[in-house]
Amino acid sequence: MPNRSTDSLFQLIKSLEKSEKRNFKLYVNRNSGGEDLKVVQLFDALDKMTEYDEKQLLAKAPTVKKEQLSNLKAHLYKLILTSLRVINNENNIDIQLHEQMDHARILYNKGLYHQSLKIADRMKEVARANNQFTYLMQILFFEKKIEALHITRSMRDRADRLTVEADEVNDRLIQISKLSNLSLLLYSWYIKNGHARNSNDELDVRKFFDNHFPAEAKSPHGFYEKLYLYQSYTWYGFIRQDFLMYYRYTQKWVDLFEQYPDMLEIETSHYIKGMHNLLGAHFDLQNYDKFDETLKGFEQFAQSPIVLQHENNKIQCFVYISTALINKHFLQGTFTEGLEYIPGILENLKEYEIYLDRHRILIFYYKIACLYFGSGDNEKTIDYLNMIINWKVDLRTDLQCYARLLHLIAHYELGNYDLLEYHIKSVYRFMAKMENLSVVEEEMFKFLRLSFKLSARQMQPAFEKLLARIKEYERNRFETRAFAYLDIISWLESKIQRVPVQEIIRKKYLEKHIA
Repeated sequence: MPNRSTDSLFQLIKSLEKSEKRNFKLYVNRNSGGEDLKVVQLFDALDKMTEYDEKQLLAKAPTVKKEQLSNLKAHLYKLILTSLRVINNENNIDIQLHEQMDHARILYNKGLYHQSLKIADRMKEVARANNQFTYLMQILFFEKKIEALHITRSMRDRADRLTVEADEVNDRLIQISKLSNLSLLLYSWYIKNGHARNSNDELDVRKFFDNHFPAEAKSPHGFYEKLYLYQSYTWYGFIRQDFLMYYRYTQKWVDLFEQYPDMLEIETSHYIKGMHNLLGAHFDLQNYDKFDETLKGFEQFAQSPIVLQHENNKIQCFVYISTALINKHFLQGTFTEGLEYIPGILENLKEYEIYLDRHRILIFYYKIACLYFGSGDNEKTIDYLNMIINWKVDLRTDLQCYARLLHLIAHYELGNYDLLEYHIKSVYRFMAKMENLSVVEEEMFKFLRLSFKLSARQMQPAFEKLLARIKEYERNRFETRAFAYLDIISWLESKIQRVPVQEIIRKKYLEKHIA
């Protein structure tokens, strides 16, 4: 599912809500002259298009000449952003502080130094209250500039105080920067490589973590220091498949917003991501009741004004709640019931496709394929897995590998033995090249290759032997990803007991839930 268009202006216009489009028209009519009629015509033409097509655009906006198009698009882009700033400045602390900084500079340029410093003092209070240290540093530099160039006599010992303040803020910023770097780099490692596959991978991640971990961060004080520290440990535990560590730090991540409730509106995206990871931790640890409780809370939060007034927040909530709803059916063994969500998810994926990254779309395809597999529809399973396999991307090699492995099993279920022999060699080479073969996968390949030579009577004991071998690795930390991506044990049990795989998983869920 490629993005509908990479044209920036087209994407921006398509992201606008009705009220924002109306405000743009009012803004242009109020602040521009007749020369902007072409811009409005261009806006209307782009708004009515479903796909970006330059020839069609010029036909719909006849007053716009081809040689003018590039400049007019740039001008329109700027006008839209300016109109959005006018209506969004009250809801965003960054925009508020930026606007006040503009006011302070205007007063300074007028020679009104004392008035400028009064605004700076008010800005510092707001910035500190909201943990906005980057803005606080800008304000302090601005104040130091005024004091260095002009005799204001606004306060005794102001120079000494500014110096101390600047040093304190600088120290905080350095720590925040180091921790946010560590968090981002660990997350990037996971996106590219998936989980640690063996002791060498874990050693590499451990060395990387230790080398980049700032010693002074062991006892963080402020919101952002704690946030990025908890995120770093979250990714560290997740990569290493230490799911208890993963759970502990995702819970700390979410609880942080209870300690700093004012930050929920400022850093909503971080809270949403934290809730997603907390649900993921409950899923990995099979904390059924906690999973349900967290999901209900997340769904309620998704209907709050904080989320509904920002398109980005709505999109992220859709992605993570949809993922959690599918995971809930995986946990409960209700795959057929879970298929009811697919039309709605696909509809939203189409609506939001210009905003979603490839990695996120691939995960949806894999989860939808697993829903179909669990419900017994192997043909649909193959359809969605083909979308992953045929999509040439360099992200999530583990996802690409497991898509191919499930693809093999779906063909096996359909009895496509002619295709299997070729696919087994192809997938084995792919996974070996990616250095992604775990012991569990090696056992699966051995079994699939052997299955061609077995009679129907020999299959039952072969399944039983394979299940016994694989169960030995169920508690092995480096093998847990095999069971997280594909519940091979439940599939084997379904073959041995000759019942659908969702019946096996459902029975396990009910037994554990009652216990």
